[in-house]
Amino acid sequence: MLNRRTLRVKIMQTLFAYDQCIEANNTLAQDLINERFAPDLNSMEVQDKALLKEKRKEALEKYIQRFEAKQVKESEDPLINKVVDEALKLYETSSKKDFNFLRKNLVVEVEKINNRYFEVLGLLLAFVEAAKTDKKENHAHFINNNFLNALKNDASLQSLLLKSNATWEHDRLLVQGWFRDVIKSDKVYSDYIKETAVDDVSQKNVIKHIIRKLILGDTVINDHFMEINIRWAEDHDIVKSLADKTLKSFDVVKGTFQLQKLSMDWEDDLLFMNTLFEKTTQIEQANKDLIANNTKNWEVDRLPLTDRIILEMAITELINFPAIPVKVSINEYIELTKHYSTPKSAKFVNGILDVIAKELVASGAVRKSGRGLIDNK
Repeated sequence: MLNRRTLRVKIMQTLFAYDQCIEANNTLAQDLINERFAPDLNSMEVQDKALLKEKRKEALEKYIQRFEAKQVKESEDPLINKVVDEALKLYETSSKKDFNFLRKNLVVEVEKINNRYFEVLGLLLAFVEAAKTDKKENHAHFINNNFLNALKNDASLQSLLLKSNATWEHDRLLVQGWFRDVIKSDKVYSDYIKETAVDDVSQKNVIKHIIRKLILGDTVINDHFMEINIRWAEDHDIVKSLADKTLKSFDVVKGTFQLQKLSMDWEDDLLFMNTLFEKTTQIEQANKDLIANNTKNWEVDRLPLTDRIILEMAITELINFPAIPVKVSINEYIELTKHYSTPKSAKFVNGILDVIAKELVASGAVRKSGRGLIDNK
């Protein structure tokens, strides 16, 4: 099941990508200035390289000042003002495009977890088809497994498998190879298909084993999921939980099961994702200064990028989500730091956030209500 920690990880990764885009766009804008004041090698006229160099230097200085939102006096040279305007427009246009793409992609990345879940269920059915083509061994117990038959006969699931392209129809050779090398060679599976008779418990247990140990365990199948999904390390446990709960929900008597929902309240999760991402990208300078003032006179830009993003996310969450208790937010970002930053970062971030949270509460910037009031004393 989707949880807020997973969402925070996805948002952190997206903010990291956005920061890289911002840096690249800034470089492109400065490159534009360099190009505008570079000697024209195709011109037949004599180029005043020294003058061009002076203009380039002045244009870059004014661009950087305006980029940092400082007051800038216009140049006496209209060309310099024009080029600086062009560079800023290039930066702003590119950054806005990147922001919109990453905001949409953030939601897409979360929704992809559902596709991975359907792929696991679809792979079980693909293994049934592979078993039917194997003439060397009798796979009747597996082919006639009650749970697998329920998956096959469920119209809703079949529709979702087709919609999410999770039927494995285009990877039959790959599936057959996995069935041969991973499933058939597994002792638990081998013992299962050789039993004289199988009861409901053994039928469920073998599917649980296949899902946990053979598909999502330390095998080439799990490696495949990792190769096609760079976020698999975070998504893996959620997919396993969804698959486990689907199997657990199976009613042997009725021959039915319950497809699991990725989120209990998708609208609320969507609001959380969009708000936290957008507000963090728009964090006020005063809050950046708050970080700087509490990091032993380090400038914010000198912090490790992951630590800076985590601190900015934490401040944004503290201010913009009144229903989330202060201690919950702090603990969540400390956990993020433990998994995604340097070994010393957790203690560092813990100390900084504790001080910042107290300052924000004292200033009235953080106001909690409802559940957010819990454990804030």
